Amino acid sequence: MFDTKIRSLIDKPMRLIARAVSMCGLQADHVTWIGFITGISAGFAIMIGAFHWALFLLIFSRFCDGLDGTIARLTKPTDKGAFLDIALDFLFYSFVPFSFAIYDPANALAAVFLIFSFVGTGTSFLAYAIIAEKKNITPSSDKGIYYLGGLTEGTETIILLCAFCIWPQFFTPFAVFFGILCLMTTAIRLYRGMNDFNDA
Repeated sequence: MFDTKIRSLIDKPMRLIARAVSMCGLQADHVTWIGFITGISAGFAIMIGAFHWALFLLIFSRFCDGLDGTIARLTKPTDKGAFLDIALDFLFYSFVPFSFAIYDPANALAAVFLIFSFVGTGTSFLAYAIIAEKKNITPSSDKGIYYLGGLTEGTETIILLCAFCIWPQFFTPFAVFFGILCLMTTAIRLYRGMNDFNDA
C-alpha cells in the first residue's frame, strides 16, 4: 500500500549508496545473498530472545533487499537476480514467524496463521505476474515482473516484523491482525485476476 510512496522518498539516496557499493566491486546478487543471510540470522536471534540484535539484523537485511535492485538497475538487471530476490524474500518473511514459534511455543498458532496468510499473498502475487507475462502485460514497476499491489506489501510487512522485535509480547495480536489484512489482500488479488484474465 505504501511501497510506491516510500520508493519515491528513498530512491535518490539509495542510488548514491548503490554507486558507492558498485565501485567496491559488489554486484547486485552479492547484496541479495548478504541481505538473505542477515535476515535468517535475525530469525536465529529471535529464537534465543536477542530481540535488539534481531531488530538490527532485520533492518540491515531489508536495506540490502532495497539496495540490490538499485544496484541492478544502475548496472545490468538479470532474470537470475530477479528470481533470487523474490524467492529469498518469501523464505525470509516466513522464517521470522517460524522463529517466534521456536522462541515461545505459545506463539505457534498465530505464527502458522500468519505463514498461511503469507502463502496467500505470495501465490496470488506470483500467479498474477506469471499470467500477466504470458499476456504480454507491461510490468507496472521496475521490478522486472508485474507488481500487483495490495493492503500488505513490503513496507507494511517490514513494519510488522520490526514491531514483533520491539514488542515481542504482542506477537499474537499483531500476527493475527496482519494475517487478516493479508487474506484481504489475497481476496482482492483473486478478484482482480479473475476479472483481468477472464477469457470468456
